[in-house]
Amino acid sequence: MSFCPPDKNCAKCLRLVDFRQQNKEKFPHYHNAPVESFGDLNAQVLVVGLAPGLNGANQTNRPFTNDYAGDVLYPALKNFGFAKGEYKKIKNDGFELINVRISNAVRCVPPQNKVTSEETSNCGKFLLDEIKSMPNLKIILSLGAISHSAVLKVLGYRLNEFKFVHNARHCLYNHNIILLDSYHTSRYNINTGVLTYDMFNKIVETLKYLLEKND
Repeated sequence: MSFCPPDKNCAKCLRLVDFRQQNKEKFPHYHNAPVESFGDLNAQVLVVGLAPGLNGANQTNRPFTNDYAGDVLYPALKNFGFAKGEYKKIKNDGFELINVRISNAVRCVPPQNKVTSEETSNCGKFLLDEIKSMPNLKIILSLGAISHSAVLKVLGYRLNEFKFVHNARHCLYNHNIILLDSYHTSRYNINTGVLTYDMFNKIVETLKYLLEKND
């Protein structure tokens, strides 16, 4: 199956389309469209975030790029051999992912970084198609409860069977995939101590362990 990302003028979510238009007027040099995923479809790991940040991925057209959350995510991936190069917060910085692909539950930037359940559902088709287009996929790392729920819904699982807990590991028995949960790497979570750099490094260490264990 070949993954077809959303059209740059996707109009599934009226609120997001309206916000996109506002941003085109305020920030005409930004990407201001559904953000592309980053990484190879042949990767064994898929990281799923929430949605693009206004001045991050919405600007650069690469998930978590020029966003505080990426300052946490990308160095941790590199520390454990999942990336190489220097992350310079721009799309064409030469930074490369190794055996990892990164996407979002919702592809367009939402107002106040908050998505609705309808928007998550509307974008679910793209997430499902992406998962189905990854033939070697073994582990999905969900950053945050919304991402966790989005993955379970598109794959047809009941949410009450898989509670979101930081560092929880769920076996998605019908797909032979492990769902690994982490708090989102957002500035808010770091500033409030919900997530620390050390906690997230341990998540990526667990990711590496699970991948090697299942090889």
